[in-house]
Order: sequence, then structure tokens, then C-alpha cells
Amino acid sequence: MRVSLVSALALLTALVAVPAGAADFKTKEAGDWLARGRVAAVVPMDGGNVLNRGSGTDTGLDVSNITNTIIPELDFTYFWTKTIATELILATTPHTVKATGNVDVGDVWLLPPTLTVQYHPLPDSQISPYVGAGVNYTIFYGEGGGLAGFDVRNSFGLALQAGVDYQLSGPWSLNLDVKKLFLRPEAVTGSLRVKDVKIDPWIIGVGVGYRF
Repeated sequence: MRVSLVSALALLTALVAVPAGAADFKTKEAGDWLARGRVAAVVPMDGGNVLNRGSGTDTGLDVSNITNTIIPELDFTYFWTKTIATELILATTPHTVKATGNVDVGDVWLLPPTLTVQYHPLPDSQISPYVGAGVNYTIFYGEGGGLAGFDVRNSFGLALQAGVDYQLSGPWSLNLDVKKLFLRPEAVTGSLRVKDVKIDPWIIGVGVGYRF
């Protein structure tokens, strides 16, 4: 995770360091739609207690690893005013869950549609940062492998966001975006229950946007 965060911060610094040129860029306006395509690194945290499903006693196992992934991401933003917008993020990502001792718990796909409300303090600037907060509903599907009967329950979570757009000519822009999702679903197998799986992923994306 440290490498991904350092890379994202380095790119953000590079974007901010680029002087605003004479390009005829389109400023952010009320009523605008902004579509972005990003390549994103999904970096989950690792945690969660593995209990016996019937008795609820602790097995001594913990969730020790949830794999990182690189995915395409698509989002759509609508500007209610020059500075206030809402964004819907769409992506899906596969992960493998392992417990203490490299025990393969199972594989699962996440579909985490996330809606955030954003504040854009510099809508007329060529370098236009924003912050946001919102809600996430994660759908887990495609469970398999690992322990028999592996299943993860869908869950709600909060989301925080920060990013910056660098306006290019016309409606085009470059984008760096960092999100933190707070996901604590419950998972079960035939005989085990994994309580409060600590996924809480960082999603660090770079991409291109187009406003219309």
C-alpha cells in the first residue's frame, strides 16, 4: 500500500507543479456532466476474526491477507452548482482471502457502487482539486475456491474521497483520485463465520475525463 500511496502523491505533486498554460480549457459549470475513465489500484486492509459458526468460539485464525488488484474504473459526475457535485463510481474487482497460516478461505468479486457528494473550491482553475464523502453498497459475488460454502454478505459502508483535475484543452482533463471505503462485511463457510472482515480498501486511480 505504501508504494501505491507514494506513487499517487508523486503524480499529484507533478500535476500541481505544471503551470497553467494558455490552453482554452472549459471551466466547471452548473449542469455539467463529467465522465471519467481511470485505472485504479485497490489496496484492501487485512483483518477479521474467524469463529466456529455453531458455538461462536474463536478458532485462533484471523484474516491475514486480502489480495491487491489493478482494475478499470468508470465514474459519472453531475455539477449542481459550480462547486457542488455528486459522483457515482462503478467498478468491480476480484480478491482472494487468506487466513493465518496461509489458509485459503476463498475467492470473491466485489461490485462496490459508491455515491459521493463533492466540493470543488476552484472550479475556474486549470488545476481544480476536490474533496468528497458519501456512501457505498458493496455486492459480493462469484464466491468459490478455498473453504466449502464460502459466502460474503453484502454490506453498506462510508466513503471518503480527494482528488484533482488538471484541465486540458476544451472539455478534456487529467485526473488523480484517492478514495477510502469503510467495508466490514460478514463471511461464512460451512462451519466457520468470519466476523467483521476488515476490507477498508484504498482506491487510487489516474485517468482522463470529458465534460459535456
